[in-house]
Amino acid sequence: MLKEYASSYKEKTVGFVGMGVSNLPVIRLFAKNGAICIVRDKNDLSERDFYPELVGLGVNFICGENYLDNINETLLFLSPAVRPDLTGVNKARENGTRVTSEMEEFFRLCPCKKIAVTGSDGKTTTTTLIAKLLEAQGYKVWLGGNIGVNLFATLDEITDKDYAVIELSSFQLMKLSESPDIAVVTNVAPNHLDWHTDMNEYVDAKKRIFEFQNSSSLLVLNLDDEYAEEFKCCAKGKVRTISGNTQKGDIYFTEEGIFENGTLLVNDNDIRIVGRHNRYNYSAAYSAVKDLVSVETLNKVASEFGGVEHRIEFVRELDGVKYYNSSIDSSPSRTSACVNSFKTPIIAICGGYDKNIPYDPLGELFKKKVKYTVLCGATAKKIADVFDSVGYTEYVITDNFENAIKLAKEKAVSGDNVVLTPASASFDMFKNFAIRGNTFKNIVNSL
Repeated sequence: MLKEYASSYKEKTVGFVGMGVSNLPVIRLFAKNGAICIVRDKNDLSERDFYPELVGLGVNFICGENYLDNINETLLFLSPAVRPDLTGVNKARENGTRVTSEMEEFFRLCPCKKIAVTGSDGKTTTTTLIAKLLEAQGYKVWLGGNIGVNLFATLDEITDKDYAVIELSSFQLMKLSESPDIAVVTNVAPNHLDWHTDMNEYVDAKKRIFEFQNSSSLLVLNLDDEYAEEFKCCAKGKVRTISGNTQKGDIYFTEEGIFENGTLLVNDNDIRIVGRHNRYNYSAAYSAVKDLVSVETLNKVASEFGGVEHRIEFVRELDGVKYYNSSIDSSPSRTSACVNSFKTPIIAICGGYDKNIPYDPLGELFKKKVKYTVLCGATAKKIADVFDSVGYTEYVITDNFENAIKLAKEKAVSGDNVVLTPASASFDMFKNFAIRGNTFKNIVNSL
């Protein structure tokens, strides 16, 4: 399939805006099958590892401030982080260029059923759980999107009997004109407001996950989220709901476990990963695949699955203090979920790149539940101002990440938990949240 698809553009010009990881295998595919490839990026790419290889394949590079000038390509791929309404991109559309993305092309060509998850929090764990449940039931699963493999590059291996399980960000959804067979929205909270024009645009992007569904599609919604009712009214197919309130959703959970119509599906004590937010994740995941997966399989996965890296990931215990890496917590709502997962005292490490998100929700929560906080990074002062406004004084600010960990260690006593839960993105100090989390783990393991 892929060779025939790429060969249809032989001797035609195919452009790529933004040299993201997702575009690299797509560029190789087109270049090796005779297309004239152009990479357009604001940054100088000549020192990047892939540059010599792509030049050897005949790929042209247009970099710098004017990288979007005079686009006349037949086909133009946008990286996830590239806005689809840039002036140069809009002019290209007007001139007849077909503008697409790696994920858009995957949705268009994929032969199997697609299950996709979006949300401000919990989408990676929920997506992973869906894949685990299907795999444990015996299905062949392709996991991708923001996580897993490049799905477009694996199209030749996917059959119509498989399932594609996809995590979708708001960036990706803004470029999609197709929806999955099964869509899950975990929740919607302020996020990425440094990229989106406003909260309305962010919400509209999330809605696109079900906007193109039909009457045979399924949408899973969290009734405890303020946007769920609005989304429910817009659904094109069947809606299945979840909740953390007794008998409010089709599938709901209590301190006892996860239920459906009053029947206990899985005992809470049998779920290996901690946290109320993970009960939402399990409820959403099972709601998406309950027609395909048995309750026995649900219990098997619940007892074995230890969680996703960088999400309240246990690192080590030292002198009776447990250290956890939750570097994925790039928003206040994620950090709130993390903090609420612990029943013993927390020493929190917070702060990072500023995405223009309000930190007010952290004030009263930290005052009530966090023993001490070490603030570090660009948002440290912003978070501190929130703490001051509610009279929470148990914090310190440092400008050094390693020192933040050492300060947390000094404050912790046996029985405490030191938790990296930044409530902010990583880009002020680290390339991504994974590098931040791995740095945290390396430092903690060297203590």
